[in-house]
Amino acid sequence: MRNLIRLAVVLAVGGFATAALAASADDFKAAYAKAEAASKQAHALKNEWTTTGKELKAAKAAADAGKFDEAVKHAQEAEALAKASVAQSEEQKKLWPEAVVR
Repeated sequence: MRNLIRLAVVLAVGGFATAALAASADDFKAAYAKAEAASKQAHALKNEWTTTGKELKAAKAAADAGKFDEAVKHAQEAEALAKASVAQSEEQKKLWPEAVVR
């Protein structure tokens, strides 16, 4: 679990560094597409975190308001959360047999 939290923090910090420059609508579209793809992957694994959807909605709302810096930040956070949920799913797939009582 600590590794998942570290992954989310690293991805989020990397996203903040990228978002420091003035973002455009194209930057938002690219970030949102990445986040949406990661979210779909998590959904396919049946392990999509609810916070991911909230960040995607916040990104869309910020973009609709023309606040592309904020929108990119939310999209990158959503991508980090989705990737962390995918990592969690993969980790649990490997670990669950050890949890079964024999």
